[in-house]
Amino acid sequence: MTQRYDPYKGELNYVQGMVKTEEALAASPLDAQLRHLIKLRVSQINGCAYCVTMHLKEARGDNETQQRLDHLAVWREVEDFTPAERAALNWAELLTHLPQTRELDSAFAALEKHFNAEEIRALNFSIVMINAWNRLAVGAHGRHLSADAPLALAS
Repeated sequence: MTQRYDPYKGELNYVQGMVKTEEALAASPLDAQLRHLIKLRVSQINGCAYCVTMHLKEARGDNETQQRLDHLAVWREVEDFTPAERAALNWAELLTHLPQTRELDSAFAALEKHFNAEEIRALNFSIVMINAWNRLAVGAHGRHLSADAPLALAS
């Protein structure tokens, strides 16, 4: 498969705002390891091989354990994740599968038990951003993007 188009070239740079949002999220109070788990899980759901590879590398670089990374796809079936991580992963999956999601109130109530308002905002924006990056990469056949493409800044 060849790359369909380059999302980073053209007269207008649409990615700059996304990169600035990612920089703000990196400075947010949301735990970096949780951000990695969210980005990796959403990328798995969306079938973005480029993003899965990138977020695995980043998570390992921030000392995430291989066992937790191996179990992320089956997080509901294992005890490797904290109640807060489970609430966040559930929320990320619900927002990623939004057309099939019917009821968010109980999932949001679970989030509120573990996260303050600013952390929930950062979590929501993290989910929004990784879904956007996944769609850019998958739409472009992103596995052919170079490692130094702006997408690599979406950490």
